[in-house]
Amino acid sequence: MLALRLARGSHPLVLARRLLVSCASAGVGFLLLSTLGHAAGNPAQATGSVLRLLWCLVPLAATVQFAVAVARTDPSTRPRAGLSAVGLGPVRLSVLAAVSTAVATTLGSMVALLFFLHLRGDLRGLPFDGGAAAFLGAGTPLPLPAALTLLALVPVTASVASALALRSRPEVPAPEEPLSAEAPLSPVPAPSGLPWGVALAAAGLAVEAYASRGSGGSPFPLPGRLDSTPAGVLAGWVLTAIGLAMAGPGLTHLCGRLLQSARPGAARLLAGRVLMDESRRIGRPLGIVCAVVSGAIAATALYEEGTRPYGPLTALGAVLVLGCTTASLLTSAIEAKQDRVRTAEALRRMGAHASVLRSATALRAASLLLMFAPLTWVLAQLAALPLSG
Repeated sequence: MLALRLARGSHPLVLARRLLVSCASAGVGFLLLSTLGHAAGNPAQATGSVLRLLWCLVPLAATVQFAVAVARTDPSTRPRAGLSAVGLGPVRLSVLAAVSTAVATTLGSMVALLFFLHLRGDLRGLPFDGGAAAFLGAGTPLPLPAALTLLALVPVTASVASALALRSRPEVPAPEEPLSAEAPLSPVPAPSGLPWGVALAAAGLAVEAYASRGSGGSPFPLPGRLDSTPAGVLAGWVLTAIGLAMAGPGLTHLCGRLLQSARPGAARLLAGRVLMDESRRIGRPLGIVCAVVSGAIAATALYEEGTRPYGPLTALGAVLVLGCTTASLLTSAIEAKQDRVRTAEALRRMGAHASVLRSATALRAASLLLMFAPLTWVLAQLAALPLSG
């Protein structure tokens, strides 16, 4: 009940983020149910159905990441001084976050079920002249336990991940602590995952190049029309994505150090220090977005000659992955901005002009763009080169 009351009194932007989580959950639920419908309608193609189900893990992971990012930025679950005295400690706040996430994702799963049954014709006949019947297994009985199990994947996974993420979050310091003499700012150590991330990304590119040498290979079909990609190419992309996620914090920290080099002014010093402080928070989402965008660019090499390259389910999965990873990055940036409110207020009390803060924000955005945009383009070209050959 407390979670529902907090949801009713939330800011419209907070409700909009939760609605986006519901939409993402609905999309993933529809993909999972489509895989189940394909398996029910084509019992002889069990291997293909399992591979389609494995493909759904990518948008599932992106949706869970987005749900966790939204839970972390929810004002009702942010730790504050004195909340433990009224029974709202880290454990209780993590439970509230889990319940709020479960409500949003369950709503999306129910919408996915209704839409799926409608397209199958189980409610009022086949819509769209039965155009969706082929890949949804219309006319075959749908196993209810399996459908409910698949629909529960997103709510359960997202709720558990949100609870764990919020329980491990440190308590926000009191308003008088930032920039005080008693609590001096100490240098932030550089993240240690950059060498391993670079190594994994390079290994992933090597695996992609090796696996795409021939036109054969084991098929690993996407839900839709992609049915000839070797499994090694996809395994290589996964390695590359993990490597970029590990290297992202180190690259962000490096951007902060470069901003503070060569006689920096106040704006560059502030921008570089903030990037170093937030390298772990925004670096991983940046690395994941970089991997997703480079993979999307490289994937177009597989469809250069087709007049209708993407099937509906493939397009839905791509939109979910791109949208959720981008939204997770933006949400992480919002969380970082919320944590900088006290620091910004302290700087203004010390006489810092508002233009300096705006210049620091612009410098941070520009430096990250200059670091990650060329990296994304280079990785996309390297990944697409063997595929288009």
